[in-house]
Amino acid sequence: MRPDPARPALARTDDHPAHPGASAQAPFRPDWSLVRDTFGRLVLVRPGHPDTTVTPVRSFPINAPDESIALVSAQGQELAWIEHLDALPPDTGRLVEEELAQREFRPEILRIRHASTWATPSHWDVDTDRGPTRLTLRAEEDIRRLPAGALLIADAHGVQFLVRDMAALDKTSRRILDHFL
Repeated sequence: MRPDPARPALARTDDHPAHPGASAQAPFRPDWSLVRDTFGRLVLVRPGHPDTTVTPVRSFPINAPDESIALVSAQGQELAWIEHLDALPPDTGRLVEEELAQREFRPEILRIRHASTWATPSHWDVDTDRGPTRLTLRAEEDIRRLPAGALLIADAHGVQFLVRDMAALDKTSRRILDHFL
């Protein structure tokens, strides 16, 4: 998703002092706001436009999770573009972060304790940042390499597990991964 050049950016990094090259002026204050409706959904409120239920979507959820976030309508139309979460007022940024946390479930693998077999399908016992679990690797193609030594592993149930840095894993974990890469 890219920002529409005809629509001004809703959160510009050049107006926020936390970013390199930023001016010393006040932080950016958008002319829109986010609220929760009575059903707990996130609603974009803009002057002159009807209130619209939106869903925040990260463009780069692994490499730049706080940058390039689109607010998308239920019909998939991009209504707002946030260049960086830090550029938003704190209450607005908190609402976006809460909504993203509800939508995204990507446990990070900290250690691979055991693999049932060196062929697929294989059951792995792993420790994640959310506790120990067991995943089933259907095929080697379910392990996707990402930049900077990261991996994204999809299990048989569709859960995406993240290995942030393969080199930072313990020797046993790396040895198990080597059999499947």
